Amino acid sequence: MTHYGKIKSYDSSQGAGTITAEQGGDVLSFGKSDLRQQAQEPQVDQRFGYDTKQVDGGKTRAVNLHMNQGTSEKAAKQQA
Repeated sequence: MTHYGKIKSYDSSQGAGTITAEQGGDVLSFGKSDLRQQAQEPQVDQRFGYDTKQVDGGKTRAVNLHMNQGTSEKAAKQQA
């Protein structure tokens, strides 16, 4: 099941970040390898779709992150 959230933080030097779920809940971590498009770095407040996976003894992590072609991106393109 795909979840949606916004990037809370991303550190390009470490290749790691966090995402906040739209539906509430815990802030989830992810790594650059979890991005479908690894060449494009995520920016704070960008909306992404993602799946979750249990790692490290039951800790939940965001995986398979992909850019959402949502309304915020369409609005940004229209303003440009």
